[in-house]
Amino acid sequence: MTETETLCNGKWLRLMKRGRWEYAERTNPGGGVIIIAVTNDDNVLFVEQPRPAIDGMTIEMPAGLVGDVATHANESAVDAAHRELIEETGYRAGRIDFLMAGPTSPGMSNEILAFVLARDLERVHAGGGDDTEEIVVHEVPRRTAANWLIAKMGEGYAIDPKSFAGLYMLENEAIFGA
Repeated sequence: MTETETLCNGKWLRLMKRGRWEYAERTNPGGGVIIIAVTNDDNVLFVEQPRPAIDGMTIEMPAGLVGDVATHANESAVDAAHRELIEETGYRAGRIDFLMAGPTSPGMSNEILAFVLARDLERVHAGGGDDTEEIVVHEVPRRTAANWLIAKMGEGYAIDPKSFAGLYMLENEAIFGA
Protein backbone atom coordinates (compact mmCIF):
# COMPACT_ATOMS: atom_id res chain seq x y z
CA MET A 1 0.00 0.00 0.00
CA THR A 2 1.26 3.47 -0.87
CA GLU A 3 2.20 5.72 2.02
CA THR A 4 0.09 8.82 2.65
CA GLU A 5 1.88 12.12 3.22
CA THR A 6 0.43 15.30 4.74
CA LEU A 7 1.48 18.26 2.59
CA CYS A 8 -0.31 21.01 4.52
CA ASN A 9 -2.65 21.34 7.51
CA GLY A 10 -5.29 24.03 7.78
CA LYS A 11 -8.16 24.63 10.16
CA TRP A 12 -10.81 23.04 7.91
CA LEU A 13 -8.74 21.28 5.23
CA ARG A 14 -5.64 19.13 4.98
CA LEU A 15 -3.76 18.61 1.70
CA MET A 16 -2.68 14.99 1.32
CA LYS A 17 -0.60 12.96 -1.15
CA ARG A 18 -0.82 9.22 -1.77
CA GLY A 19 1.49 8.05 -4.54
CA ARG A 20 1.13 10.70 -7.25
CA TRP A 21 -2.44 11.53 -6.16
CA GLU A 22 -3.01 14.81 -4.28
CA TYR A 23 -6.34 15.47 -2.56
CA ALA A 24 -7.97 17.55 0.16
CA GLU A 25 -9.37 16.10 3.36
CA ARG A 26 -12.02 17.79 5.47
CA THR A 27 -10.81 18.02 9.06
CA ASN A 28 -14.34 18.06 10.48
CA PRO A 29 -15.60 14.49 10.54
CA GLY A 30 -19.24 15.38 9.79
CA GLY A 31 -18.76 16.71 6.26
CA GLY A 32 -21.28 19.21 4.99
CA VAL A 33 -25.00 19.64 4.50
CA ILE A 34 -26.97 21.36 1.74
CA ILE A 35 -30.50 22.48 2.58
CA ILE A 36 -33.30 22.37 0.03
CA ALA A 37 -35.55 24.86 1.81
CA VAL A 38 -39.11 25.40 0.59
CA THR A 39 -41.36 28.08 2.11
CA ASN A 40 -45.06 27.59 2.75
CA ASP A 41 -45.65 29.73 -0.38
CA ASP A 42 -43.67 27.19 -2.47
CA ASN A 43 -40.59 29.40 -2.83
CA VAL A 44 -37.10 27.89 -2.77
CA LEU A 45 -34.42 29.65 -0.72
CA PHE A 46 -31.03 30.48 -2.23
CA VAL A 47 -28.12 32.39 -0.74
CA GLU A 48 -25.83 34.80 -2.53
CA GLN A 49 -22.37 35.33 -1.09
CA PRO A 50 -18.76 36.06 -1.97
CA ARG A 51 -16.52 32.99 -2.15
CA PRO A 52 -12.78 33.68 -1.90
CA ALA A 53 -11.82 30.33 -3.47
CA ILE A 54 -13.29 31.46 -6.79
CA ASP A 55 -12.79 35.20 -6.18
CA GLY A 56 -16.39 35.91 -7.02
CA MET A 57 -20.04 35.84 -6.06
CA THR A 58 -22.00 32.62 -5.91
CA ILE A 59 -25.61 31.60 -5.63
CA GLU A 60 -26.16 28.38 -3.74
CA MET A 61 -28.71 26.62 -1.62
CA PRO A 62 -28.11 27.24 2.10
CA ALA A 63 -25.37 24.94 3.37
CA GLY A 64 -22.73 24.48 6.02
CA LEU A 65 -20.32 22.21 7.78
CA VAL A 66 -21.47 19.52 10.19
CA GLY A 67 -19.76 19.64 13.57
CA ASP A 68 -17.71 22.75 12.81
CA VAL A 69 -18.46 24.39 16.17
CA ALA A 70 -17.04 22.83 19.33
CA THR A 71 -20.42 22.92 21.06
CA HIS A 72 -21.92 20.98 18.13
CA ALA A 73 -19.03 18.56 17.49
CA ASN A 74 -21.27 15.45 17.46
CA GLU A 75 -24.27 16.90 15.63
CA SER A 76 -26.02 15.10 12.79
CA ALA A 77 -26.49 16.54 9.30
CA VAL A 78 -30.13 17.28 10.17
CA ASP A 79 -29.10 19.11 13.37
CA ALA A 80 -26.52 21.12 11.42
CA ALA A 81 -29.16 21.95 8.81
CA HIS A 82 -31.48 23.37 11.47
CA ARG A 83 -28.63 25.55 12.79
CA GLU A 84 -27.32 26.67 9.40
CA LEU A 85 -30.76 27.42 7.94
CA ILE A 86 -31.58 29.84 10.76
CA GLU A 87 -28.11 31.42 10.63
CA GLU A 88 -27.97 31.92 6.87
CA THR A 89 -31.60 32.59 5.94
CA GLY A 90 -33.39 33.56 9.14
CA TYR A 91 -35.89 30.71 8.66
CA ARG A 92 -36.57 27.95 11.18
CA ALA A 93 -37.78 24.64 9.76
CA GLY A 94 -40.63 22.74 11.37
CA ARG A 95 -39.42 19.61 9.59
CA ILE A 96 -36.15 18.54 7.98
CA ASP A 97 -35.87 15.21 6.19
CA PHE A 98 -32.57 13.55 5.28
CA LEU A 99 -32.51 12.68 1.55
CA MET A 100 -29.05 11.29 0.77
CA ALA A 101 -25.31 11.79 1.26
CA GLY A 102 -22.37 11.33 -1.07
CA PRO A 103 -18.97 12.68 -2.11
CA THR A 104 -18.85 16.19 -3.57
CA SER A 105 -15.74 15.67 -5.69
CA PRO A 106 -14.38 12.15 -5.16
CA GLY A 107 -11.34 12.72 -7.34
CA MET A 108 -10.24 15.72 -5.28
CA SER A 109 -11.68 15.49 -1.76
CA ASN A 110 -12.99 13.13 0.89
CA GLU A 111 -15.83 15.57 1.70
CA ILE A 112 -19.22 13.94 2.10
CA LEU A 113 -22.26 16.16 1.59
CA ALA A 114 -25.73 15.39 2.89
CA PHE A 115 -28.83 16.72 1.14
CA VAL A 116 -31.82 17.52 3.34
CA LEU A 117 -35.29 18.90 2.61
CA ALA A 118 -36.58 21.63 4.93
CA ARG A 119 -40.31 22.38 5.14
CA ASP A 120 -42.78 24.23 7.38
CA LEU A 121 -40.53 27.28 7.45
CA GLU A 122 -41.09 30.19 9.82
CA ARG A 123 -39.18 33.48 9.51
CA VAL A 124 -37.47 34.26 12.83
CA HIS A 125 -34.97 36.94 11.70
CA ALA A 126 -33.49 38.54 8.59
CA GLY A 127 -30.71 35.97 8.07
CA GLY A 128 -27.42 36.96 6.49
CA GLY A 129 -25.05 34.56 8.24
CA ASP A 130 -22.67 35.14 11.11
CA ASP A 131 -20.10 37.92 11.58
CA THR A 132 -17.78 36.35 8.98
CA GLU A 133 -20.39 36.07 6.21
CA GLU A 134 -22.09 38.46 3.79
CA ILE A 135 -25.17 36.52 2.76
CA VAL A 136 -28.14 37.81 0.77
CA VAL A 137 -31.22 35.57 0.86
CA HIS A 138 -33.34 35.02 -2.25
CA GLU A 139 -36.82 33.49 -2.25
CA VAL A 140 -37.59 32.20 -5.72
CA PRO A 141 -40.84 30.57 -6.87
CA ARG A 142 -40.21 26.84 -7.21
CA ARG A 143 -41.66 26.66 -10.72
CA THR A 144 -39.16 29.26 -12.03
CA ALA A 145 -36.13 28.45 -9.85
CA ALA A 146 -34.05 26.70 -12.53
CA ASN A 147 -34.63 29.53 -15.01
CA TRP A 148 -33.78 32.09 -12.31
CA LEU A 149 -30.47 30.32 -11.69
CA ILE A 150 -29.68 30.31 -15.42
CA ALA A 151 -30.46 34.05 -15.60
CA LYS A 152 -28.16 34.71 -12.63
CA MET A 153 -25.43 32.75 -14.41
CA GLY A 154 -25.87 35.12 -17.35
CA GLU A 155 -25.40 38.04 -14.95
CA GLY A 156 -21.97 36.68 -13.99
CA TYR A 157 -22.76 34.77 -10.81
CA ALA A 158 -21.13 31.39 -10.22
CA ILE A 159 -24.01 28.97 -9.68
CA ASP A 160 -23.31 25.96 -7.52
CA PRO A 161 -24.33 22.94 -9.64
CA LYS A 162 -25.56 21.22 -6.48
CA SER A 163 -28.44 23.72 -6.55
CA PHE A 164 -29.71 22.03 -9.73
CA ALA A 165 -29.30 18.65 -8.04
CA GLY A 166 -31.33 19.99 -5.11
CA LEU A 167 -34.10 21.16 -7.46
CA TYR A 168 -34.12 17.70 -9.07
CA MET A 169 -34.46 16.08 -5.64
CA LEU A 170 -37.29 18.47 -4.78
CA GLU A 171 -39.18 17.59 -7.97
CA ASN A 172 -38.57 13.88 -7.36
CA GLU A 173 -38.74 13.76 -3.57
CA ALA A 174 -40.69 10.49 -3.57
CA ILE A 175 -37.63 8.78 -5.02
CA PHE A 176 -35.53 10.03 -2.12
CA GLY A 177 -38.01 9.03 0.56
CA ALA A 178 -39.07 12.50 1.72
